[in-house]
Amino acid sequence: MKQHWIRWCAALCAALFLSVEAAAAPKMLIPGGCTIGMKLDTQGVLVTGFAEESSAERAGLKKGDVIIEVDGEAVHTVAALQESLEESQVVLTVLRNGKEAEFCVNPQKTEDGSRLGAYVRDSVAGIGTVTYYDPNTGNFGALGHGVNDAETSILMPLEAGVVVRSTVSQVEKGKVGKPGELRGVFHVDDILGEVSANTEQGVFGRLTTPVAGTPVPVASPEEVHLGEAEIRCNVSDHEVATYCVEIEKVFSNTSHTGRNLMLKITDPALLAATGGIVQGMSGSPILQDGKLVGAVTHVLVNEPTKGYGIFIENMLDAAGE
Repeated sequence: MKQHWIRWCAALCAALFLSVEAAAAPKMLIPGGCTIGMKLDTQGVLVTGFAEESSAERAGLKKGDVIIEVDGEAVHTVAALQESLEESQVVLTVLRNGKEAEFCVNPQKTEDGSRLGAYVRDSVAGIGTVTYYDPNTGNFGALGHGVNDAETSILMPLEAGVVVRSTVSQVEKGKVGKPGELRGVFHVDDILGEVSANTEQGVFGRLTTPVAGTPVPVASPEEVHLGEAEIRCNVSDHEVATYCVEIEKVFSNTSHTGRNLMLKITDPALLAATGGIVQGMSGSPILQDGKLVGAVTHVLVNEPTKGYGIFIENMLDAAGE
């Protein structure tokens, strides 16, 4: 009986040990590096500015407001908003700082129809780089920062979004005081997946077309150190290559901003192609010691060979993974 009890305890301890070890196994992700085209539709219609003598501005609307309803009817596009302005007075429901507010507006009558006197937008499109792909779920993360409206700088409120294949057609090299840029061609009929979240830490969603590659472990912030590292990016056509970089600083404040580390491009081939970090490279995965540690997020305008990166852990937290 005693021997049976000892064997049972030993088996239980072994099972517990295996469970703990399995729980501690690092998450495995495929590093990206490929560019993608993204079209994001806003949740409502975003106000980006006002014309002179704007009735909307007089009524109290501000840049950055998101119009979600007109007279209680939901609006999702600029066209739908325009069609709903036939009455002499309308009630606009807007989102401002996450809260709803209502404003009575008297649209201006013109030869072309009724107008609010506001500049508005219902979508945005651009090119970015995939940071990671999870082969078990199909989930992906990209950019390492959010997509913000160019006029208002606010995070674009996402209704829905699609990912399409893109190829890099031209590179404008970065110079001191003038960031460079990847210019790409969108293949709008070649849809790769959907975007479900636009956050300060990146753009996330699910791909229906898998990203090829070998999964690598995810590094914790504590494992990131100064010294040699690599980034993967696509600066020509659709070819992804690996380039040498140096991590020069790791910031002890591991907040969820996109500036957790500073890196410098050291690879002669990448410097010759881009001059350093350029727009469109945001999201390029950073690898060190065989692990995925983060993503490129920003370039230093006056020193384009250097930029910032975000810890991969912060991206995964924002994605809920």
